[in-house]
Amino acid sequence: MPQQSWYDDEYGELEPVHAIVSDLSDADDPQSQFYRGLAGRRGKAALAMTIVWSSTIALHLVSWGAWVVYGLTALMGVHILRLMAARPRPLPHPLTSDNSADLPFVSLMVAAKNEEGVIGPLVRALCEIDYPVSRYELWVVDDHSTDRTPQVLDKLKSEYPQLKVLRRGAEASGGKSGALNQVCALAKGEIFGVFDADADVPADLLRRVLPLFQSARVGAVQVRKAIAQATNHPDSGNFWIQGQVAEMALDAYYQQQRIAVGGIGELRGNGQFVRRAALERCGAWNEETITDDLDLTIRLHLDGWDIDFLPMPAVQEQGVTRLGGLWHQRNRWAEGGYQRYLDYWRWIVRNRMGTRKTMDLLTFFMFQYIMPTAALPDLLMAIARSRLPIFGPLTGFTLIMSMVGMMIGLRRFQTRTEAKAELEDVRRGRTYPGFSLLLQTLRGAIYMLHWLAIVASTTLRMSIRPKRLKWVKTVHHASDELWLEEG
Repeated sequence: MPQQSWYDDEYGELEPVHAIVSDLSDADDPQSQFYRGLAGRRGKAALAMTIVWSSTIALHLVSWGAWVVYGLTALMGVHILRLMAARPRPLPHPLTSDNSADLPFVSLMVAAKNEEGVIGPLVRALCEIDYPVSRYELWVVDDHSTDRTPQVLDKLKSEYPQLKVLRRGAEASGGKSGALNQVCALAKGEIFGVFDADADVPADLLRRVLPLFQSARVGAVQVRKAIAQATNHPDSGNFWIQGQVAEMALDAYYQQQRIAVGGIGELRGNGQFVRRAALERCGAWNEETITDDLDLTIRLHLDGWDIDFLPMPAVQEQGVTRLGGLWHQRNRWAEGGYQRYLDYWRWIVRNRMGTRKTMDLLTFFMFQYIMPTAALPDLLMAIARSRLPIFGPLTGFTLIMSMVGMMIGLRRFQTRTEAKAELEDVRRGRTYPGFSLLLQTLRGAIYMLHWLAIVASTTLRMSIRPKRLKWVKTVHHASDELWLEEG
């Protein structure tokens, strides 16, 4: 699979421990300086891994270690059960007015590099969206494409006056974040909407998203993402595609429930909307990280903003069909997600977000990063001492709750087409009610095991290997429709 690098950064050398610990006493205000790309990420990662491994070994050696794990399981269990019992917030009604004076001006943005196969359908969809043309603009950043992307955009620009194209040269830096920051200086919108080039955008999306910004505390909104190949597609039976369907259903479910209890809402890149004022206060997109959306998530919450979530309608995107592509993509996600804890830990532990958000963030940090990192020393100690892994209760609880959440999410966000097909199968005796849902959940749970290996290897690699980071572009497959006629 061809890949192109948009981003290039380098870890700093190992720092003395006292230099890392001194971060806690630093008095700098994160509102004006977020220490993006701090030198010493590698040293912090090494220190974090040392603490996790040594703590895991220590719990095996002390007689009361199991009780610590039981207590931790109970503490986190209370938060997760409270989260799952919460009722999602009701959504506001969609905008109905066409009066320009009542509608905010929106700048839609797409950063594109070598996207000739998919950029055409997206531009047409965004230029024909159900919103007054006088109240929005579409910016496409052609980030030094070497295929026919420039020609496709030139053709479309002649058709749609709201389409604006910014071309970046080979010397431009910052990857996707740099492209978005550059276009922000030219955009006029009060709200910025960001899409990936392979997005499939519903026509009424703006009318459903914008009412969520009526609350002055909302700095951003993430639209639910869905996999385009989930149904009625040659790849719909692909194990990795169906795994990603379950993964996104679980993520969307947790997003809704976390927000319902006052926890963390997170940005997911494609289909994210950000208030201009919030973005400017946080210092725009971070050009020193490989996951700009996760980084911005933390900075918005640290600055006192909320991130809301729109479950319906979803923005569709292409799923990865091969294990190799999935492995590279998820490694980037895991590394970028871990970077934000290394960069902003001092303000997180100071409870700058507030108790509910901090507790929620640390709970999911434990599930997503600490437990996979501790899995190897836990297993080795269990073998050496002929006993079960000490984190077994916490791991078991996490697995059960994830499967329950996945099942609820799959049912909650099931499309009408999927629901109709399942009902037809039941009527014809092909399956029993709920069997398809259970099968999809089990398949999704098996698929999600890849996250354990990815996080464990990523945290280990970040701790010991001085490497050059690269933002690797996910390759999108061409549309069946021809967008540029040959001359």
